Amino acid sequence: MGRASEPRGVDRVRLSQVAPDDEAEFLAAVRRSRRLHRPWVHPPATSKAFRGYLERTADDRFVALVARVQGGQLAAVVNVSEMVRGGFCSAYLGYYAFEPFAGRGMMTRALAQAISMAFGHYGLHRLEANIQPGNAASRALVQKLGFELEGFSQRYLKVGGRWRDHERWALRKEIWRPKTLLGQILHSGRQP
Repeated sequence: MGRASEPRGVDRVRLSQVAPDDEAEFLAAVRRSRRLHRPWVHPPATSKAFRGYLERTADDRFVALVARVQGGQLAAVVNVSEMVRGGFCSAYLGYYAFEPFAGRGMMTRALAQAISMAFGHYGLHRLEANIQPGNAASRALVQKLGFELEGFSQRYLKVGGRWRDHERWALRKEIWRPKTLLGQILHSGRQP
């Protein structure tokens, strides 16, 4: 059971692929989370942008997942993109929470599930998360999950119309410890 100020059911997170039926709830969640997201991420905020986001899922190199908490509320998004097979077996990991679920441990659970899926179902060897240096919450999250800082890229990615610096964090399959991590999460009821 969560704290009194915490939405109920945050301890259970279920991932599913984003679907056309998610549009209205997704766009409402984006609107209420604008302050949380800026300047770190600019998710699809219009019907046209959401449809474009959905169209990307037709490419087998892109997986868009929504995280729902107990009760079915849309709580977050996790994207596994630019999946490359062969000798590389790598992809990028992108994610963001929606209000009122940010900072409540739900994103740790959602990412842990997505990482296990990427290494298991999709057979990847490496995931890379590129994070703006000022995003302390995101940096702490990937560190908890076992990502290692690999480097710094100046003006690496255009976010919100501006080229922004990013740190490159990566996780390899051989250092991923999902049972240990998930056990800590489930037994403590909080982020590890």
